[in-house]
Amino acid sequence: MAHMVRASSGLSYPERFYAAASYVGLDGSQSSVKQLSSKFSNDTSLLLYTLHQQATLGPCSIPKPSAWNPVEQSKWKSWQGLGTMPSIEAMRLFVKILEEADPGWYPRTSNSVLDPAVHVQINSTKAEPSFESGASFGETKTITSEDGRLTETQDKDVVLEDPDTVSVYNQWTAPRTSGQPPKARYQHGAAVIQDKMYMYGGNHNGRYLGDLHVLDLKNWTWSRVETKVVTGSQETSSPAKLTHCAGHSLIPWDNQLLSIGGHTKDPSESMPVMVFDLHCCSWSILKTYGKPPISRGGQSVTLVGKSLVIFGGQDAKRSLLNDLHILDLDTMTWEEIDAVGSPPTPRSDHAAAVHAERYLLIFGGGSHATCFDDLHVLDLQTMEWSRHTQQGDAPTPRAGHAGVTIGENWYIVGGGDNKSGASKTVVLNMSTLAWSVVTSVQEHVPLASEGLSLVVSSYNGEDIVVAFGGYNGHYNNEVNVLKPSHKSSLKSKIMGASAVPDSFSAVNNATTRDIESEIKVSQEGKVREIVMDNVNSRLKVEGKADRIITTLKSEKEEVEASLNKEKIQTLQLKEELAEIDTRNTELYKELQSVRNQLAAEQSRCFKLEVEVAELRQKLQTMETLQKELELLQRQRAVASEQAATMNAKRQSSGGVWGWLAGTPPPKT
Repeated sequence: MAHMVRASSGLSYPERFYAAASYVGLDGSQSSVKQLSSKFSNDTSLLLYTLHQQATLGPCSIPKPSAWNPVEQSKWKSWQGLGTMPSIEAMRLFVKILEEADPGWYPRTSNSVLDPAVHVQINSTKAEPSFESGASFGETKTITSEDGRLTETQDKDVVLEDPDTVSVYNQWTAPRTSGQPPKARYQHGAAVIQDKMYMYGGNHNGRYLGDLHVLDLKNWTWSRVETKVVTGSQETSSPAKLTHCAGHSLIPWDNQLLSIGGHTKDPSESMPVMVFDLHCCSWSILKTYGKPPISRGGQSVTLVGKSLVIFGGQDAKRSLLNDLHILDLDTMTWEEIDAVGSPPTPRSDHAAAVHAERYLLIFGGGSHATCFDDLHVLDLQTMEWSRHTQQGDAPTPRAGHAGVTIGENWYIVGGGDNKSGASKTVVLNMSTLAWSVVTSVQEHVPLASEGLSLVVSSYNGEDIVVAFGGYNGHYNNEVNVLKPSHKSSLKSKIMGASAVPDSFSAVNNATTRDIESEIKVSQEGKVREIVMDNVNSRLKVEGKADRIITTLKSEKEEVEASLNKEKIQTLQLKEELAEIDTRNTELYKELQSVRNQLAAEQSRCFKLEVEVAELRQKLQTMETLQKELELLQRQRAVASEQAATMNAKRQSSGGVWGWLAGTPPPKT
């Protein structure tokens, strides 16, 4: 069918849509689609193509293409996701997306039209042209089953990509890795430092592992890190037993890796904190102060500023916990927190995240017999627990899942409920506490595993989420990558619509706040919505510019007010810091004075001790002299008695002999 397009400043619909379609070169041919993909990014091109199909051909009625052609299947999913959207609505959204991607399209197309009447031929065929994308082939995996037989499974949900390409939004891809991958495992730890993902420990067939591997996220190359253990002043190249663990938490900190807690073969009484130095490639036990938590695994460890917040887990006696501890990384001091409110029930293998450096969110986890789907929030300023009502498509109960945050969005992957793995990748807007589904996979793939790891990094300037390992009947060591789309809620919906037909993805960001749209779909009595800016109203073209400007001004005022508030708080903090510095200086001077006084007193005490020693020595000498004097006095007394006796004898003897000799005795 042919339509007349009048290139004037007041074009209305559908003429404005046909002018936009003519501008981007969409006429339904193969070359026109390639030309579209060369002008815009892949996700924008896919959006324009899908809305053009819906506007010109109506709802998708062609058969689903083969899974071996992921490009055609992606286009079919996008078109199918629009359901029974009215043609005029698709036209308006088409023009809206074009204006976002190329704001100056209308003046350029108006200036390029010489004849006021331009004929645009729209191809009415339903055959879908090929659309270029970064995706390539579906992945066929060979898996060794528990009895040793080889089985082939085709993963229809994970697209295999070239190692230098991560181009598909909101869909899990499996990049080709090189090097020797780690042994398959679950309950391991993973962390990213400088575009490298470090993977440590885990569990394989009930055995705790202590190896450390690194995946270069630029060239997707695995390598093993040869580590050594430092114990005091001794250093050994063989791994120590205490480094073999599972269910621990791996946290990047100052170009180091902190391994907190975990199940071990010979558990200690308190929860250990291991530190790995990337420069020395050595493990050591971190010395902490205060009362540490009891030994446990399956806990959550969240880095908030310069502190680690530890919640829950399961101790060595398999008792579930819901206590709360904080480790200050500046002073390395433990503190047990007695928060108010109703805390989460005791659990392990849950997920935790922090929002705005103030709110700790706890989701899911499990006890010995039950898995949870509740969401709890802890205000770290007031230390008060609260439980909030979840909005949107809330996830199913699960434990053993993993999560990462990008901005205000918290992505949750994997986990299970003791019956099957969780196949939906979900995202929580932590500002609105609204859940949405990003994409979905089959239950048998590694992404639907328990005990997998999840990290966030960047690739070609865009955020990516990297998943590794897990257990879903067999142990996995595969790497999968998800590149979240941040352009609009509509794009998130279209990329994930086919996998989750009865839900929506609403990852809010600044680029979507100027869009208001409601798309109604009737299919087997079910209604699906694409929500933009959380306002369920029709997109109104008239007055759109004024509304956008008003919204932007309002947001600008809010941002400026928030910025001024932050500046005031910053100034207050600086003043407090200056006061603290002054107080510290005074205390340091006082400490130095006390130290000097103490040194003087110590010197005086030393002199007194010397004098006391001398006096004691003199006292001992005097006692000796006293004893000698007493001895001499006794000897003198004895000598006097003897002399008197002898004298008396002489006198007596002299009288007798004198008489005999005729000498008279002397007169008295």
